[in-house]
Order: sequence, then C-alpha cells, then structure tokens
Amino acid sequence: MSGSKPDILWSPHHPDRYVICDSELGLYRIGPVGGTETKPGTLPLSEETAATLLAINSDTPYMKCVAWYPKHEPECLLAVGQANGRVVLTSLGQSHNSTCKELVGKEFVPKHARQCNTLAWNPVDNNLLAAGLDKHRADFSVLIWDISSKFAPETSVAAEKIRISTVDLDSSMVVTKPLYELGQNDACLSLCWLFRDPKLLLAGMHRNLAIFDLRNTSQKMFVNTKAIQGVTVDPHFHDRVASFFEGQVAIWDLRKFEKPVLTLTEQSKPLTKVAWCPTRTGLLATLTRDSNVIRLYDMQHTPTPIGDETEPTIIERSVQPCESQIGSFAWHPSSQNRMVVVSATNRVMTDFTVFERISLAWSSTTSLMWACGRHLYDCAEDSAEGAESTVEKDIATKMRERAQSRYGHDTLQVWRNHLLAGGNDPQLKSLWYDLSYMKQCAEDMELKLQGNKQSLVYSGIKNIIRTSSGTTESRRCWIGSDRQTDVPRFSSEERCLALRLCGWISRGPDIDVETFLRSLEQEREWERAAAIALFNLDIRRAIQILNKGATMEKGDLNLNVVAMALSGYTDEKSSLWREMCSSLRLQLKNPYLCIMFAFLTSEPGAYDGVLYESSVAVRDRVAFACMFLSDAQLPHYIDKLTNEMKEAGNLEGILLTGLTKDGVDLMESFVDRTGDVQTASFCTLKGSPGEVLKDPRVQCWIENYRNLLDAWRFWHKRAEFDILRGKLDPSSKPLAQVFVSCNFCGKSISYSCSAMPHQGRGFSQYGVSGSPTKSKVTSCPGCRKPLPRCALCLMNMGTPVSSCSGPGKSDEKVDLTRENKLSQFNNWFTWCHNCRHGGHAGHMLSWFRDHTECPVSACTCKCMQLDTTGNLVPADSS
Repeated sequence: MSGSKPDILWSPHHPDRYVICDSELGLYRIGPVGGTETKPGTLPLSEETAATLLAINSDTPYMKCVAWYPKHEPECLLAVGQANGRVVLTSLGQSHNSTCKELVGKEFVPKHARQCNTLAWNPVDNNLLAAGLDKHRADFSVLIWDISSKFAPETSVAAEKIRISTVDLDSSMVVTKPLYELGQNDACLSLCWLFRDPKLLLAGMHRNLAIFDLRNTSQKMFVNTKAIQGVTVDPHFHDRVASFFEGQVAIWDLRKFEKPVLTLTEQSKPLTKVAWCPTRTGLLATLTRDSNVIRLYDMQHTPTPIGDETEPTIIERSVQPCESQIGSFAWHPSSQNRMVVVSATNRVMTDFTVFERISLAWSSTTSLMWACGRHLYDCAEDSAEGAESTVEKDIATKMRERAQSRYGHDTLQVWRNHLLAGGNDPQLKSLWYDLSYMKQCAEDMELKLQGNKQSLVYSGIKNIIRTSSGTTESRRCWIGSDRQTDVPRFSSEERCLALRLCGWISRGPDIDVETFLRSLEQEREWERAAAIALFNLDIRRAIQILNKGATMEKGDLNLNVVAMALSGYTDEKSSLWREMCSSLRLQLKNPYLCIMFAFLTSEPGAYDGVLYESSVAVRDRVAFACMFLSDAQLPHYIDKLTNEMKEAGNLEGILLTGLTKDGVDLMESFVDRTGDVQTASFCTLKGSPGEVLKDPRVQCWIENYRNLLDAWRFWHKRAEFDILRGKLDPSSKPLAQVFVSCNFCGKSISYSCSAMPHQGRGFSQYGVSGSPTKSKVTSCPGCRKPLPRCALCLMNMGTPVSSCSGPGKSDEKVDLTRENKLSQFNNWFTWCHNCRHGGHAGHMLSWFRDHTECPVSACTCKCMQLDTTGNLVPADSS
C-alpha cells in the first residue's frame, strides 16, 4: 500500500492480534495497560489497552491489498496483492512446519501485469484465493488461484516477469495457471464470497455487480450500478450486501437483485471503507476521505420482503474515535461493538468501543426494563420494609389495584368507593361522599315532587344558589351561654338543599346536625365536630365534644385548652378574652380549632378567617357560607371558590360544580395533574346529563381507561365497566355488529320490538303451548320467504322473539338470565362457510361428535375439521 492510507486486519484466530498494512506489515498484540504481556515501548490505544509490536515484514513492496488466511495453520499466513498483479503468500516471522514452508513465498502470476485491487479467501474451501485485477483487453480480471497447486511456471512466461520478483524463487514456488478465470475485459475493484453458498463469488466489475457460480462459469447474474466498490456481506444476514460509490452506499438484497433496497447518502466527500459489525446485527460503519468521524447505520429491521417498496427503519449515528484524520478502521471479530482505528498520517492507533443506545420499555404493570447491548436489565421495586410508605406509588399502579378491588362499581352505597380505593385519599373521600349525597337527594321522594329541585341536584351548589329565592334572615341566640347575643343566619329551600349536599343535615327544612355530629364523634373527628356544633350556635355541645375528645385521646392539651377558652366566651369587643383568643388562635395547629376562634372573634358578615382557611374541608366552608352569608355575599364567594377548585383540579370542588361542564373543566385539571382517568370516568358516569357524557374529554377518559384495562388483560373487568357504562349511559350501548341476512332479499332477519309484524304465516308457537311471550320466527320479516331448513331435523331454522305490546317497551331492560333467555344456544343458527350447509347448533354439535363429514347427502365436506375448534369435538375417524 505504498503511497496510500494504511489498513487494519484482525487475526481470524487470535482476538488480541491485528496487522497494520502500509508500506510494510506490522503485527501487533493488544492487551491491558500494565499487563504481564506488555513490554517497554508499547503504544497506548486507550486508557485501558495498549499494543505491543510483535513482528514486521518488509519483504513485499508495492503492496496494494492484503487478506489473512482463514485456517488455524499456518496462523499468520497472509496473501499480499502487488502493483504488478502478483499475489504473494508471506508470513510474519513465526516458525513454520513443513506445510507452511511450502506456502510461504509462493507467488501467483497473471499473464499480463496490472494492479491487483482486491483479494478474498474462500470461507469454506480455504485453498481458493480470488484476486481482482485491473482491466486488460486480452485477459480476465478475476482470477481464482488454488494455493495448493504444484504447477511450475510455463515456458511462455516472459522473462521480465521473473525479473520483477524481488526475491530469488524456486520455479516450483511460481504458479501461473489459475483454477478459474472470470470477468473478461472488465476491471474488478472488489470481491467477496457469499456465505450462503461457497461456490458463489460476488464481484464489483465495471459498472455492474456480478455473481459468478464456479459450477458454471459461462453464466453470471449481474445488475448495472455504479456502486461496485467495497462489496461486503452482512455476517448476520447472508442475503444482505453493501457496496459504495463516491458518497453513496447501496444496500442490496440478493433475493431481489434488480435494484438496491436502500441507498444511504453520505457527505460530499467520497467514501473509503464500509464494514458490517461482526457482533451486532444490522450495524454498518462507513468512513469518508479526510474525516475523523465514522458514520454508523443501525438497521432496526430485516430487509423488506420481496415486492414491498417500503424502506427499513434506519438510525444514523456519528462517532469520533480520535481527533486526527482516520486512515482506516476494523471491527473486532468477537468483542462487542469494538473497533481499532489508525490515523492517516503517523499510524496512531486507537482502541474504541461504540456504546449502544439504551432502549427503555415501561410495561402497563409499571415494570421497567432497559436493553443495552446484549444485556437486558429489569428494574424491580424495593421490597424492603417501609419502602411503600416513603415512596408514593405511580398512578397506574394505584388504578390497577383499585380496578382489582372493583373501585367505582358500588352503585348502592356510593360513598364506599373511597374505601375500595384504599381510604387514604381525602379528595377521593370527599368526591364519593359528594356523589353519595347527590344520589340520596336525587332519590328523595319529597324532591321528586318538586321537579325543579330534583333536577338541580347534580348541577352543583353553584347553580343551586343562583336559583335561590325567598331567603329569610333570622337571628338565633347561643345555646349554653349566659350571654343572649343574637347571631344573624340565612335560610331558604335552596340553602337547605346545599346543606344536605354538604352532608350536614339529612332532610327537611330544619337544620338539625346532631346526627352528623354523632357520626363525626364515631370517626374521632373531635375538632371538626366541635366546630360544626359551634357554627350551629351550640357552644355547650361543642365543649362536651372537646372534653370527650380530650378523654378519648388520652388528655390532648389542645382540646382541654380550647374547651376552657370556649367556656369563657364573651361578646364584648374590647374584652381580655377576645385579645387572648386572637393570640391563641395563631398557635393552634388544627385548622378547625383555629376557625372556631376566628368565628367567635369576627363581626357578623365578616368571616374571612373561616371562609378562606384552605385547610378546612370545602364542604364545611360552603355549608358555613350558606348559613351566615347574605344573598349578596354568597354567590360571589361560591364563584370565587369554584374558580379556585377548577384551577387546582381539586375534587372537593365537584360539590360546587356538580356534574356539569364546569365539573368537566375541574376534572380535566385533575386528570392533567394526576393522570387518574379511572376516577374521572366513574365520576362522570354517576349522574352527568347526556350533553356532558358526549363531551370529547369525557369520551377520551373513558376510552383510555378501557384501553388500560385491556393492557392489563383485565378482560372481565373491562366487560363489567362496559356493562356499568351501558346502565348509566344508555347512549353508549354499542350497536349490533353481526347479522343473519336472508338468502333472497339480503335483509337482516333480526326483529325489533318496535317493528314487530303481525303474527301470521311464518310464526309458530315456541316452547310451552299457549305461551304468549315466546314465538318462533321461521321466515324472513322482509320478503316472507322461509328460512333455511336444518340439515338434520329438516325444520325451518328460527329463534324465539318476544312479542312486545308496543314500542314503549323497547328501551326496557331485558332479563338475560339462563332461565329467561329467549333463545338458548342449541337453537342458534350455524352453518359451514365452505359447503353452506348447516342447522341448529345443538343438532350440529351432536352430529359431529360421531361423524366427520357433512350430514347432507352426497356432501363430503369435513365441516368441523376446517376450524381449529373442531379438534375440541371428538369425531370417529371411520
């Protein structure tokens, strides 16, 4: 390779040895830095590896190409192509046995001297060496030599041929008769043997790629192309070949050799080398002239099948092994994605590893895996104690666990759904209690008599307050206090309905919270119960609750202090009690204890300390507002609080928005914040009007949740969700997708209750005699033609239909229990799609238990065997 850039060849047998080919051959051994085999003067290749020079061969000048002998013995035998066309077998200083001595120094001389461009050893028959030469008008350019040949040079060989040889050779070491001669009148620039058949040789000739078959050298298969340089076969896919011309790389599929399956366009500079990675499927490296970058093309999929014009997916990368210009590179034959590069000028070598792209995969069950090279890593959750309490679970994990517990399916006691969700999310608890109170109010017979009130239940307190009229103001005295101070309160039918939705009262115009207080005491919510008792002006009841809580909670100091402070309540504005309570309120941590003192120290109508305490439940603040704010203040406060809930996506705001468009806006913020499409789907189905259920956002949440259930393979739970959805949203029931059509008119033979024809010809009683509810149709309802007959019982096929009295019953629920089904499976239509014969399903199953052929005479169709399910029914082979 005199005057050209160097090249690298890895030893096919020793993974730690390679040869640098330039004006001379240099054999190197690569090893770890500081290893026992390294010697002084080693060349560093990377931070971990260094190269040691083992041997140099300068006996073959005018070197143009080199190929390493693939057999183990002799281990360092190289074929060198020279500028005069000769091919010389040489070695790198090893002690050789008798076999090796017969090969080393052997020359293969063409008839006419011209440059040897490429060499290729046959991978199976290792005695065959192919050489590609420049064009000569009277000679072949592809010569295949047999290195074991014993032929002496012919007498006709010109004397100048012997003089060109650099060493004195015995005549027996010169071979002039090749085993095969191919490719006349064309220059050969590249060669490679095909792995799929060792008798096939692929050659890059003048303007065409040709495949020669050594079994018939007179014929060849070729394709016209300019991409004839650097032909190389993918070691992992033997039908895929790469070649290049100037700045383009052509990828060929030998099964479809008419044109490239893919063309890769490089930079404007011409290419100098392309090479498939021997350890990585579909990874091709390319090098351009005067470049310090190697381009990598990762072909993710196998070549496209014959006839498919779509291109495979290609991922391009660039790697820079060194700063200087790269002369050549070579993939390591066994170490994954490893290569050695040599600089173009001063033979500086670099050991470089191409790091794989890391591919992540996150399953629907939140299992995380990633692949890097040949390794597959699974990220498992920490099973140590306490890990679940410190790290919050992903929302997908939560939804999966809730789905397994049938979360959202309790339609009787709606509030229980928050327990099915774990019971530890206050927002979910508030949501399901809101929906439970809405359901109770919607089913209240008293409200049903007032149609306008019942229709407002699911519209939210915001809309209920807007319709409020006839609000009355009353002044109530404190209960249990010596001071008879009057406190203004407001009431109306709409405000009472709002208090019911807040859960404070059960029913009726009277505000009686005693039942609610007892339930709070059972749940040990002492502070909240005391605050609600205080808001109802029952200061004695509030003190009793605090004392009881202090006793039950083993002497909670805060409860005792607050109870003592309440007992000294005075309404004097400049009293010491008010001053002390104002300072004490700031030191209390429980928000309900704070708002108790805020309420006692506030002026009538100015209750900002209670209304804007964000730590207090929204339902309690809204109920307080409904009791103590006037008609001018209440709507303004409700609107402001509603907007805050919508922006924050706080589910407690459903109490205000209801299941309306505002509720969908709030739920959208909630889903954006948490990703909980499960809760959004169940919530919107619980009472939303039709126009809300048709909202694209609602449909998106529902479909995404259904897809999640499918991804988790919860087929039955997805079916249960669809059934629940059909009950709560009748418009979502899917239409029938399979029909049985008439052979004569082509119309469906299905009957609908709203279009039931009068019973006449074609209708016969089915089942119990005299039954008015079941009749069997045996003719087409459109053209009145009879339906086909069963091949076994010869009766016209047909299934029972219900005799509806009118169209009004078409929307009623149908009882599909086993006993009440109109048509049992045995009466269903069934037929063979091959011979078109059939009958009742029960008769067909009974027949094919003992037979394999069709029951119709002279029909030899093996109907049941045409389907894989036919193997489930035993049949007599005779």
